[in-house]
Amino acid sequence: MTDLLELVEARLRSALGAPDARAAVTFLGTDRIEVLRFADTESAPGPDRPADGGPGGADGAVGVVRYVTLGMSAAPMSDPTAALADPERGPRAELLLSVRPGGADTDKVLRPLAVLAASPQVEGVVVAPGASLDVGEPLWPGAPFTSVLVAEPGGMVEDLELDAPREPVRFLPLLPMTPTEAAWKRVHGAQALQERWLSHGTDLRDPFRAAVPLTG
Repeated sequence: MTDLLELVEARLRSALGAPDARAAVTFLGTDRIEVLRFADTESAPGPDRPADGGPGGADGAVGVVRYVTLGMSAAPMSDPTAALADPERGPRAELLLSVRPGGADTDKVLRPLAVLAASPQVEGVVVAPGASLDVGEPLWPGAPFTSVLVAEPGGMVEDLELDAPREPVRFLPLLPMTPTEAAWKRVHGAQALQERWLSHGTDLRDPFRAAVPLTG
């Protein structure tokens, strides 16, 4: 497990640079989950730099902070209905959340992210693109979001290939959803919500953004 996580961190460092902070959380009966923070002070969301896994945002010389889990990929996710979990085969993933700094105490998202990363071990959840994950509380103090949409990987961080029979580690972007967006997504689907965000130029990295218009 340690060797695998070293490879995962090396892939993150090659894509995002050195983390400027990290924290570890251990839940009863689960392996240790770390959350690494990467500060990017030069990139800005826009048409040429879409939000990770999702629609683009407004132009502007602003920084981006990325929070990435480390430890979720140590074991493959398994179908909760399977009689016996395969210790080698199955999807592996880490979670990546990008936000613009300033004003919001987004560092408090570390524990909610660790909770989501531990969910495959605790609840037998298989986290995949298109899924909704709900933490049951604001992602950080005052956040208008209590859940996230899991987006497609392959944007900021490429998949980490592993020796067979292990599947690659995928770095899944998380897109914060307001309660109204989450309810609308349950009815209309993930693709429809992402199309709404795209058509309205929603800045998904804005820690204070309002819900996208969902009528008309």
